[in-house]
Amino acid sequence: MTAVLREMRWWDLGPVLELEHELFPEDAWSAGMFWSELAHARGPHATRRYVVAQEPDTGRIVGYAGLAAAGDLGDVQTIAAARDQWGTGLGARLLDDLLRAATAFECAEVLLEVRVDNTRAQKLYERFGFEPIGFRRGYYQPGNVDALVMRLSDPAHSVLADGPVQGETHG
Repeated sequence: MTAVLREMRWWDLGPVLELEHELFPEDAWSAGMFWSELAHARGPHATRRYVVAQEPDTGRIVGYAGLAAAGDLGDVQTIAAARDQWGTGLGARLLDDLLRAATAFECAEVLLEVRVDNTRAQKLYERFGFEPIGFRRGYYQPGNVDALVMRLSDPAHSVLADGPVQGETHG
């Protein structure tokens, strides 16, 4: 059954952190990092959008994503899908949700960092119109892995029209 996307709430952090540590053991976010982001995700002055993908029949969290907005710039903070969801289009659905949020936040462009060795994610981002603009050397620690910086101009024209694109990602 297709996972349902909904707003991430504090009670989702346990399963989100489990998935985070499973997928990104070297550079996983801490609970404090997620708490800090969620603190800016609600209310009239919200500058963040965080969502989870939840299986409706089991309640299992199978993915999550987050976006930060500042002025007219959006930044994809994270996107992740459980390994058993790779190739189902969940990553594309999560990215689509973030780009819709970027449009609602009136972002003129969206940036992201992605590991240089994560070609699956890079291909997904390219399908949405992201273009490489540079590198951040040693960005992912402690593994000292470089990040490819990518930019999308005009996120309003990059949302999915005909259903999900196949793929998954984490930036």
